[in-house]
Amino acid sequence: MTSEITLFVNPTAGRGRGAHAAQPAASALRDAGFSVRTVLGEDADDALRRAREAVAEGTGALIAVGGDGMMSLALQAVAGTLTPLGVVAVGTGNDFARALGMPVRDPAAAGRLAAAALKSGAVRDIDLGRAGDRWFGSVLASGFDSRVNDRGNRMRWGGRFKYDLAMLAELAAFRPVAYRMSLDGGPVREIEATLVAVGNGSTYGGGMRICADAVMDDGLFDVTVVGDCTRTTLLKVFPKVYRGTHLGHPVVSVHRVSSISLEAVGVTAYADGEPLGALPLTATCVPGAVRVLGTGPATGK
Repeated sequence: MTSEITLFVNPTAGRGRGAHAAQPAASALRDAGFSVRTVLGEDADDALRRAREAVAEGTGALIAVGGDGMMSLALQAVAGTLTPLGVVAVGTGNDFARALGMPVRDPAAAGRLAAAALKSGAVRDIDLGRAGDRWFGSVLASGFDSRVNDRGNRMRWGGRFKYDLAMLAELAAFRPVAYRMSLDGGPVREIEATLVAVGNGSTYGGGMRICADAVMDDGLFDVTVVGDCTRTTLLKVFPKVYRGTHLGHPVVSVHRVSSISLEAVGVTAYADGEPLGALPLTATCVPGAVRVLGTGPATGK
């Protein structure tokens, strides 16, 4: 493995924490003997192009510094390659890092972990979801939660609680969604549901354990369906998402599948907190699609 690695930085992550976090992460890597070059980019498209060039040129690792949006961008560059991904999570939600058991908002520790993993070969192969030409690592959201995500992403205040605030605002316009859903290529089911969340990882929105039992290397999605319910029921169920205890509620069902097709009118899907596009779509779980530096929690294998 080459000693030159690439730091992929979002300087605006976590209200500017990305720019500051790059320095201790880079120092930890250089102290371990690695040559570090930084990729910024003028915008997301330019940054991704530069990251892909670094991967194509044989960089020893791509170390993403930022929040879930930056991790999502990095996945587009390394998925399906042998280039390992390092995670320096300094954003608002950091759900990808949480699911992997990585340090959160501790860039020096994350840098040391990546350096140690590069030296010891501690690389973990994990699954990714793929919808069209987009890869995702955590959760694909559709329905009530994607509308909350849409509103939350537009908010410039509220910190990690902005998704809770956005949820309260969306309750005013709450209505069930008429879905057509097919699991693993099976028959189409017509359902009325509040939301359908497709989990490769377990959390979204800064720690909401919507797919609490999802495992990132078992080759399967955990699909959480919150059925048609009243505002009162939703208000009772949704706070349980932080502990994962919502899964036991009668209105909630979970399906473990390798692929899912979803169709609904007027619903935009989000993956890893980023807009993916309007339904319909088909998402497939791709086993071992990316190599991640460092160790994480117990796996499903």
